[in-house]
Parts: sequence; C-alpha cells; structure tokens
Amino acid sequence: MELQKMNGHSRDDGFDGLDAMAEQEEFLPPKPGVKKEMHFTDFEGKTSFGMSIFNLSNAIMGTMSSYLFIVKSELPLVIQAFLGKEYNTGEWFLNGNYLIIIVSAFIILPLALMKRLGYLGYTSGFSLSCMVFFLISVIYKRFNIQCPLPGHNISLSHDSMNGTDDFCEAKLITVNSQTAYTIPILAFAFVCHPEVLPIYTELRDANKKRMQRVANISILAMFVMYLLTALFGYLTFYGAVESELLHTYNQVDPLDVLILCVRLAVLVAVTLTVPVVLFPIRRALLQIFFPEKPFSWYIHCGIAFCLIFLVNLLVIFVPSIRDIFGLIGATSAPSLIFILPGIFYVRIVPKDQEPFLSRPKIQAACFAALGFIFMIMSLSFIIIDWVTGESRSGGGH
Repeated sequence: MELQKMNGHSRDDGFDGLDAMAEQEEFLPPKPGVKKEMHFTDFEGKTSFGMSIFNLSNAIMGTMSSYLFIVKSELPLVIQAFLGKEYNTGEWFLNGNYLIIIVSAFIILPLALMKRLGYLGYTSGFSLSCMVFFLISVIYKRFNIQCPLPGHNISLSHDSMNGTDDFCEAKLITVNSQTAYTIPILAFAFVCHPEVLPIYTELRDANKKRMQRVANISILAMFVMYLLTALFGYLTFYGAVESELLHTYNQVDPLDVLILCVRLAVLVAVTLTVPVVLFPIRRALLQIFFPEKPFSWYIHCGIAFCLIFLVNLLVIFVPSIRDIFGLIGATSAPSLIFILPGIFYVRIVPKDQEPFLSRPKIQAACFAALGFIFMIMSLSFIIIDWVTGESRSGGGH
C-alpha cells in the first residue's frame, strides 16, 4: 500500500492494478518523463460531494446575462403586485434597469467576492430548493386552471380552427416562427462546462470517477426538473402558453399569491446562480493574464466588479431574453458541447496512442463537424426571424 499524491493532498489507496489507476486518473495526465508543472488547478480540495452537486446543478440552470434579464423583467412585476398596483406608474423602484443594478451591488457582488467556489454550495442548494418549489407549484396549478383561459379569444389562434377542444388538445410537435429558438435553448439549458473544472479542483478527494458521479447526478436531476416543468406548464395552457411561462399565469390572476411566491423564489434562484457562473470566468482570466502572480484580493475583486458591470450593461440594452437565450444557445452551446471537445480530443491525444484516422478521432471530428452544422443552421434561422420581423409575442412549445 502506498501513498499517492492527488490534487494537492495525500490519499491512502488500497486498490490494486487498473482499478487503482482508473480511480486516481486525472483529466489531463502528465506526459511520460515530463515533470508535472503547477497549474491553477493544483490546490487542496475541500468541497464535499453534495456541495459539488449543488454547484454544478446550479451552473446548469444558467449564464449570467440570461439570469439577470429574468431579474430585470420579473422583479418589477413582483414588487408591483405586492404593492397592489395594477399598472406600472413609473416609480424608480419599478424600473428593471435600476433593480438589477441594486441586486448586483448588494447580493451578487458580495457572493462573487468569495475566495473559493465551494463556499457557494449552500446558496446553490437553497437556489435549487427554490426551483423545486417552482416545479411543485406548476404541477399544482395544472389541476387548478381550466382551458381555455378566462377572456382568451380562441378564434384568433391559428391552432383553434376546430374550436375549443382542438385548442386545448396537447400536440406532440408544434412548428412555427419560434421553433428556430427551441433547439438552441434546449442545448443552452445544459451548458455547464466552464464550471466543471473549478468544481473538480475544489472537490474533496477529487478523481475522474468521483467527478463523473457529480456530473451524472446533476444532469439527471436538472433533466427531470426541466422535463416536468415544461410538461405540466404546457398541459396547463396548451396553445396559450407564452415563451416565458410565469407571464402566462398573469392571464388567470395577476395577484395570485402562490404565483407571486413562485416569482420571488425564481428570482432568488437566478440571483444566487450568477456568482457560481462568474467563478470559472475569473479563474480563466487569472490564468491568462496573471499565471505566475500569487493570489491578490485587489485583482480578485476587480475582475468580479468588471464582469458584473459589463453583464449589467448587456442586460440593460438587450430588449428580449429570447434573443439572449437563442443567440447564446446557438453559439456557445454548440462550441462547448460539440466543437471544442471534439477538436481537443483530436489535438490532445498523441498520435502514437490514437492515429489521426483512428475510429475515436474520426468520431470526434464528426462530432465537431455536427456542432458547426448545428451552429450555422440555428444562427441562420434566428437571423431570418430577425430580418423578416416575425412577431416576438408568441411562444414555441
């Protein structure tokens, strides 16, 4: 039995043979005969398995701009409803642009200044609890709202040519002008790749197998949550569902206490997600511009402030959250899911281990090519939709 060095701390490993090698395998093992250099990933991991799952699950739920846009659009409505105001009368505290600046300064920035990502495991767990409450409420409302909605003019809908029964009938596939945004948004919904490495480096007893378990549990949990929310949301409103589900409930009762609590829970969840997404961006910038410099609170805080400032500018000046989801989903999602992993595999794996025309490298190249095709098609459909000036008030299913 020998002590092996792993992720900056010693571990007594009693396994034998290949099982032990697989258990201790790192993502990028050092080349034979080359002394391992210190990287930004080489420090002692102290984050528990559960907290790592919370962080990765929370990262799957968002990027910073999209979630701040939710704060911009939803928080004024929540405040307006709690104050009993039927219309936005122009007060500064009902202006979404002011509200995201306040939320960023007093909630997001202090959390983003934490030294380690593992500290956010508790806030990530609370964020996920808020989304579970959202899911339970959507399921509950499915059995308390009748179709068609009160005051909804069925005759104006293309889907209701055959009357109410057809309008309130579930359709397996719906194709309209908004379909171009569906696939990019679905891909974007599971993008969490930038957070994987920081979470791995801070995971206690980190190894490839343990991190794979974190990823499997996180992705499965989020898939089930997404699926159930989308399914019961659609089965509640059918053809009347909007691109933002919470807005659809306003057609029933704008002052529904449960929906107001759900809105508040979603706002809390998305607000607590932003600091988690910020960590890998800052880590990458530190590695690029200050690779040899020791930790500095001035640089640490300065990068966080600049990133949040730039994202706030983006959210203030971009008119629609659908544009953010669609555009980012059509560009970053294919890059992170298809293109970059395929290219990295072809480039990183040595030729003596895998020839360029070997089956795994050919599959990786095809995987990257699929990503390029997906990106070009998605961007083309989105640009066509922008140019043709299609109505942005409808929602895809």
